[in-house]
Amino acid sequence: GRGLAVVLTYTGMGLPPVVVGLVVYLLLSRSGPLGGLGWLFTPSAMVLAQAVIALPMVVGLTMAAVMGVDANLRQQVRSLGATSWQATWAVLKEARQGVIVSIVAGFGSIISEVGAVMMVGGNIEGQTRVLTTAIVLETRRGNFEMALALAGVLLALALVINAAILLLQGKLGH
Repeated sequence: GRGLAVVLTYTGMGLPPVVVGLVVYLLLSRSGPLGGLGWLFTPSAMVLAQAVIALPMVVGLTMAAVMGVDANLRQQVRSLGATSWQATWAVLKEARQGVIVSIVAGFGSIISEVGAVMMVGGNIEGQTRVLTTAIVLETRRGNFEMALALAGVLLALALVINAAILLLQGKLGH
């Protein structure tokens, strides 16, 4: 039951993105079980692949944050008359910094991802090309100035995300 879910979640945190891309591609291909959706080589396919990549990380890190909360908190809140939902909310509020870290880490893992989005999105100009796939394309074309400029934008985005999480945690400038 629960132990298996934890093992599968932690295993999912280490899934190679290219494997996720392959599985999503096969699911969305014409002969695949979800082929009727017509999502292959669309932004929807890219979002699906990125969600599959990020979700285990967000869930796993959130579980770790929640496990770090005092085990008695839930009981204490319940004894004061809180509903089960309110007790869960209290635990999540106590673990909020870890939950925020998990969300930002999940986002950080997908903004740098190339393999899966290229496989299921097709890197179609004006439709499914994203920063990471554009960097690969410009590098292959030998247009290193453009590739470096795009890499700079991606690095700036990562910097902003990391600064935001530190601000949310109140640790920037301390």
